[in-house]
Amino acid sequence: MPDDIVAIARAAYETYVTKDRAAIEKLIAPDFHFTSPLDNRINRATYLARCWPNSERISGFDFINLVPDRDRVFVTYEGRRTNGHGFRNTEIVTVRNNQIVEVEVYFGWPIPHEAKPDSFVEDGSD
Repeated sequence: MPDDIVAIARAAYETYVTKDRAAIEKLIAPDFHFTSPLDNRINRATYLARCWPNSERISGFDFINLVPDRDRVFVTYEGRRTNGHGFRNTEIVTVRNNQIVEVEVYFGWPIPHEAKPDSFVEDGSD
């Protein structure tokens, strides 16, 4: 079971690289929900309208962690954009009946990191 849910999670990311909308539609369940710092449990239709267009700007993913836990996969990746910029995120992908039913995204940082080693980015707050 854990290998299958990891494969399903990986396949979902691959659809963004290959721009295969039919494949992502097969992978996500009718009752799918997506949450991120910008999206509060949006449904499947809203996800496809709002998030899928980002596939045009994605050129690849390097997986740092793919950790199965019951029906969830904890995924940390470094994504590559077509403009050469990168980013790092962690997501929790929940899989039931061989389909993704929920994704929670936790944004990371841009790659390369904006701060030099042993320093930080000022956030402007006092």
